Amino acid sequence: MNYLVLNETGLATARALQAVLGGVIHGYGKRLQARDVRAFDDVGTGLRAVFASGGPLVALCAAGIVIRHLAPLLGNKHDDGPVLALAEDGSAIVPLLGGHRGANELARRMGDILDVAPAITTASDTMFSIALDEPPAGWRLANPEDMKSFVVGLGRGMAVKIEGQGDWLRAGNLPQADDAALRITVADGLLKGDGRHLIYHSQNLALGVGCERGAAAAELIQLITETLAAENLSPLSLAGIFSLDLKMDEAAIHAAAGHFDIPARFFNLADLQAQESRLPNPSHMVKAEVGVAGVAEAAALAAGGDLLVEKRKSRRATCAIARAPGIIEGRTLGAARGHLAVVGIGPGRADWRTGAAEAALRRAEVIVGYGLYLELIADLIVDKDCHAYELGEEEARVRFAIDLAAKGGNVALVSSGDAGIYAMGALAHELLQRDDAPAHWDRIGLELLPGISAMQAAALRAGAPLGHDFCAISLSDLLTPREVILRRVEAAAAGDFVISFYNPVSKRRRDLLALAQKILLRHRPGDTPVILARNLGRPSEQLTVLRLDELRVDDVDMLTLVMVGSSETRARRRGDGTWSVFTPRGYAAKHAKPENAEPNREDRA
Repeated sequence: MNYLVLNETGLATARALQAVLGGVIHGYGKRLQARDVRAFDDVGTGLRAVFASGGPLVALCAAGIVIRHLAPLLGNKHDDGPVLALAEDGSAIVPLLGGHRGANELARRMGDILDVAPAITTASDTMFSIALDEPPAGWRLANPEDMKSFVVGLGRGMAVKIEGQGDWLRAGNLPQADDAALRITVADGLLKGDGRHLIYHSQNLALGVGCERGAAAAELIQLITETLAAENLSPLSLAGIFSLDLKMDEAAIHAAAGHFDIPARFFNLADLQAQESRLPNPSHMVKAEVGVAGVAEAAALAAGGDLLVEKRKSRRATCAIARAPGIIEGRTLGAARGHLAVVGIGPGRADWRTGAAEAALRRAEVIVGYGLYLELIADLIVDKDCHAYELGEEEARVRFAIDLAAKGGNVALVSSGDAGIYAMGALAHELLQRDDAPAHWDRIGLELLPGISAMQAAALRAGAPLGHDFCAISLSDLLTPREVILRRVEAAAAGDFVISFYNPVSKRRRDLLALAQKILLRHRPGDTPVILARNLGRPSEQLTVLRLDELRVDDVDMLTLVMVGSSETRARRRGDGTWSVFTPRGYAAKHAKPENAEPNREDRA
């Protein structure tokens, strides 16, 4: 949920909604300065960026502003996310896009909070108080492509005959008649609808599966597809795919869940053992292997209802289907596979965060990180369960994040810069591989999300010093022996690399930077450019360019990245006061050929 506000009146309204609905507030920086507001400088750019980032957009401004700026980005009603225009004082709510993708329902919820009736304009909602193309949870429309023709018929006064059980369909004001020209059918089976016949499926089927380790996703999907077709069952009636928790990290199961657009949920051994007396096809071999006499049938039964389709087999997989008397709430059963996203948030500036990193933070239920880093993303995590750790507690915070994910949580572990560069990504992988790691830890999903590293940000602030070969070295000797660090500095100096020094000094360690400087001065000139970048992307940012022989340890702290140029790196201050520090790649030499020189192989090509 994203709120876009232009002034203090809109901010007050957005905060009232945020207190109930959660979400992130984006504010026009020229008028609003608040800690809990993510600032943007241009209204059009801000609107387009928030819309592109995904999630519902509530714009507290005139509808015309939203329409003019978003019009070039619009696709079709099946792809565009919910967008609502809300009067700054909360006196009017208009869903502009995605009415049947959540905007109408969100407008109603906002109306309840603000005590105002939303102006809902979608046809079936206004005519008959029912959203036919946005059925309630647990229901799916089989032929949404026919909805437009169906609603046109309703608008012309045609009546509807409703076949099957679906109380929500009868709760609206649809004109009904037994001899109606329009039909709505609720069914488990595979039916084909058209512009005068809508087909709905209630999600009352539980799909239980089992498979050998490493089974192909295509095999499992084909088995499920063939089983459904043989029994004349629609995949839209599936409420979830269920299995034993030992299979929580089985790629084929998650691929099948994605293919059928259903949640993958997992039961523990005791849950499946409780169903053994109901299994029509118990297997002693499976019992000996995993502790229960049948995974597919037991998992289907554990999800609710009675067995409808007994176990079907392929070479390496099995499936079974149970039917419940009502909707199966698949996402509440068993446990989901836990997920840990190690997220790089860049050096500190909000507009230096990648879209992938922001999306991961929005998806996460729990945020874990060093307290300072959490403060830098306060605008994104105001409605999250946050756990802050002190500097030096790196292993404790990563263990905590992994353990939460292993219990089924969706967790984001925050790193500054890039998640894989001197950050938490490597430690997460290491802890999962240690001999003392609990077995269930390795079942979690793990991904690393990129961020702009301090090295990149410092380089681009100063010019292009990383234009040729470069390396990075940490001067922290807490985990790396001093002699190893100095050996690496010597090698990088001899190789004439541009070097970025991370963790250059600390209160306890003041000499390694000075020793590195002495080594470098043996290999490159004293006037080699050095960049000191402190608090990049933050209000207190400082960028200093000096000579290598002018570098002093007292000019550096742990918040500073030190970048030393190669012997080819050049530096000059431009007329506007900015620096131009760059390392050429040798293009000038390439094109400065002596007269009558033979063309090289590249030129011939």
